[in-house]
Amino acid sequence: MSASGSANLNIMIKAARRAARSLIRDFGEVENLQVSRKGAADFVSRADIKAEEILQKDLMEARPAYGWLGEESGKEIKGKDQTRRWIVDPLDGTTNFLHGMPHWAISVALEYKGEIVAGVVLDPVKDEMFVAEKGAGAWLNDRRLRVSARRDMTEMVFATGIPFAGTPGLPDMLTDLSRVMPRCAGVRRFGAAALDLAWVAAGRFDGYWERGLKPWDMAAGLLMVREAGGFVDSLSIPDARPIDTGDVIATNSEVFEKFCGLIRG
Repeated sequence: MSASGSANLNIMIKAARRAARSLIRDFGEVENLQVSRKGAADFVSRADIKAEEILQKDLMEARPAYGWLGEESGKEIKGKDQTRRWIVDPLDGTTNFLHGMPHWAISVALEYKGEIVAGVVLDPVKDEMFVAEKGAGAWLNDRRLRVSARRDMTEMVFATGIPFAGTPGLPDMLTDLSRVMPRCAGVRRFGAAALDLAWVAAGRFDGYWERGLKPWDMAAGLLMVREAGGFVDSLSIPDARPIDTGDVIATNSEVFEKFCGLIRG
């Protein structure tokens, strides 16, 4: 992003880069990681926890009055300033990480009075830093991002998440796929929601939908899509906040209504 980023955004970027250095070291030794089960087919590694500790230390030391919501810490911390909180996923794409697949990210968002006002999604392996601030656009490194301008769904590629072992929602997803796949150029399931949304903002994906998400999965990415000129909504409750409903649909403005109608049935 250009040098005009706010002090808060610069704090977020610095914290994400420091956590990334730790994760990259562990990714290089992924076969030796000590891994514990967090649920069926959902793993948490020591690398995950260590990255969150770094992020929490850096962010909370810089802004001790802010609240905190992070994936691995497991509970929300209320800050003295109850209008602001950090929403953090230290390792989005943990399963990819643990299988040695180079597609995972760190996601950091700042919420103010219920609205995401700054977001960072860092892909350390590819050295891609996606950032956004409310009213200041979305950026990849130093390049301004715009969602795709495609209008014909037969030329579009969409991203989603497919429920895995131990999680509900597979019948709904199979219904979605039966509606979408005959109408588009392809559907991708890459396993990192934060990057899916960042890639919509970058125009790499034309749209994205998923159910069963947590706030830290999508907080930063939601802002990026909006700041790149895209539309974002709750999948299940139109005009509701995706962070509240746990599901999301995001596309460019050209096809938003059509795509929503297709997915919602």
